[in-house]
Amino acid sequence: MSTLTYAVSDSVTMLRRNLKHALRYPSMTVSVVAMPLLMLLLFNYVFGGALGSGIGGAPAGGSTAYIDYIAPGMILMAATSGSVAVAVSVCVDMTEGIVNRFRTMAISRAAFLTGHVVGTVLQTLFSIALVVGAALLMGFRPAATPVEWLAAAGLLALLSLALTWVSAAMGLMAKTPETASNLPMPFTFLPFLGSAIVPPESMPTGLRWFAEYQPFTPVIETLRGLLTGTEIGGSGLAALAWCVGLTLAGYLWARKVFDRSAQR
Repeated sequence: MSTLTYAVSDSVTMLRRNLKHALRYPSMTVSVVAMPLLMLLLFNYVFGGALGSGIGGAPAGGSTAYIDYIAPGMILMAATSGSVAVAVSVCVDMTEGIVNRFRTMAISRAAFLTGHVVGTVLQTLFSIALVVGAALLMGFRPAATPVEWLAAAGLLALLSLALTWVSAAMGLMAKTPETASNLPMPFTFLPFLGSAIVPPESMPTGLRWFAEYQPFTPVIETLRGLLTGTEIGGSGLAALAWCVGLTLAGYLWARKVFDRSAQR
């Protein structure tokens, strides 16, 4: 067997381990899924009438049109919520010493992080599917073609991969699981400071500038364009650039921290 074959085999083993952990201890997975679902319910049914009327298109006293606006942002939020889970799971393995045991075994060094990252991406995609299903039940009516659905799924998978690598690096840096759970939290709330809830045009000047140029806004606008037919413009290229850049930065950061920890 080649070195690559060993690495893939060991990564699959680590992936299986992480998925079993998720099944045996589902509290973290449930919280990852629950947050975007609760936010979707809150903003659609509690704030939908007022906010929907503010952006136009919603009927008086209703939120039918507003669900079409916020659904892409809430779907993206499901992708960001998974970042907390990988940070905590990586930190737990590092602080409990299991990684030192792995290093004494004939296991590919890349397998540990790869298993965590791929496992979290799969769980995140599952939570995204649940949020999409909930949005459809609540009245979300996308106009996307099958190709546009595939493009949206690919973008969400790439975003999940990017945030998972960055969060894995945060988990490696954290000293305790509590700290690890707090470090990726900005990922969860940044969509609210973008175009997830209201258009940036409705915000004060300074906040509007931040909302327009932060990484999640072009992703949201691309998803909204793919699913509902709004104009995408340059958001598509910007979204891909942010996702690829974050993936590369997160991977290099995580690898550097993991290799440095092996030298201690």
